[in-house]
Amino acid sequence: MVASLGRSAHDCPQPCACPADSPLCPLGTSLVLDGCGCCKVCARQLGEPCSLLEPCDHHKALYCDYTVLSDTETGICMAQEGQTCDLGGATFRSGESFQPSCKHHCVCMNGEIGCVPMCASDVRLPSPDCPYPHRIQIPGKCCEEWVCEQTSQDHNYQAYPSEDTTPSDNCIVQTTEWSKCSATCGMAISSRITNDNQRCQLERQTRICIVRPCNSQQEKEIKKGKKCTRTPKAQEGIRFELSGCLSTRLYKPKFCGVCTDNRCCTPHTTITTEVEFFCPEGDVFTKKMMFIKTCSCHHDCPQDNDIFLVSYMRRMVGDYESSM
Repeated sequence: MVASLGRSAHDCPQPCACPADSPLCPLGTSLVLDGCGCCKVCARQLGEPCSLLEPCDHHKALYCDYTVLSDTETGICMAQEGQTCDLGGATFRSGESFQPSCKHHCVCMNGEIGCVPMCASDVRLPSPDCPYPHRIQIPGKCCEEWVCEQTSQDHNYQAYPSEDTTPSDNCIVQTTEWSKCSATCGMAISSRITNDNQRCQLERQTRICIVRPCNSQQEKEIKKGKKCTRTPKAQEGIRFELSGCLSTRLYKPKFCGVCTDNRCCTPHTTITTEVEFFCPEGDVFTKKMMFIKTCSCHHDCPQDNDIFLVSYMRRMVGDYESSM
C-alpha cells in the first residue's frame, strides 16, 4: 500500500480550526480524526476519494491509495488484503459495505460479517397509556411498527410494579426479553423494549454481545466421550474490540460452545453490565454488554448463513443487570 505520496503533516493547518459540533455520519460510517489529528470527520468508504483531511475508515482496514489517481493529493480508499465474505451466494470484499435486507447494514472485515440494524431508530412506540403494546409487520414497509391492544395476547412481556420513583405511582413496568444476538460469532447486538425509566415511556435499549469468537476451533476443546463443549471460558484475560476501540479492562468471559451431533449451543442464562471502551482518537464511552453465565445445546438451530432471517427465539432465563 502506498500512502506516503499524498500531503504530509507539514500541510496541516496550525493551529487546528474545527467546527464546534462533530458531523453526523451515515449509519455504518465511523467518526475519526483527520490525518492532521485535529478534527473529527466522517471516514471515507471503500472506493471513495480520500486525502490527508479526509481519511479512509481504518476501522474497516481501509487505506488511501494515492497511486490510483494522477493527483498526488487525492487517493482512493482501498481495502487491505483480507478474506472475502460469502453470504447468500454473493461474495463481498474485505472492507465492503452491503445490505442483505432492508433491515440490516453490514460490512465484510477479513472474512467476518458485522451488521447493525436499520430499523432501531425507526420504531414508533405507542403512548405509555397503552396496556398491551406489540409489534406488527405493515404490508409494504420494511420495519415493524408498534400497535396498541386493549387486551393481552401474550406477547412475552414481563409486567411488574416499578420499584423506581416515577412521576406516576401507577406505572407498570413492561419489558420484552432481549433479542438473540445478530450474529452467531464475533461482536453482535441485541435489543429490547422497556418503559423502566423515570418517564415510564417505552424506549429501545441495545447491548453488545458475543456468543463465541469466530474461527476459534472450539471442536478441539470437546473432551473424549463427549459430544459438546457447552460453556467454555477464556483461559486468558482479553480486551473487547468495538469499531477499533478497546475495553479498558481485561475480561475472562464465557462463550457458548459447539457440538459434533448437529446441535447448536445458545445463551441460556446471562447478565448485562456496562463495559468502558477507549478509542485511538481519545474518546471514552461505555456500552451495555451481555455476559454469558450458562448455555444450552439443542436442535432448534438457525440455517447456515441465515443470521438475518431466522425467526427462532429460545427464551433466556435469569438475565439481570450487573455492575461487575
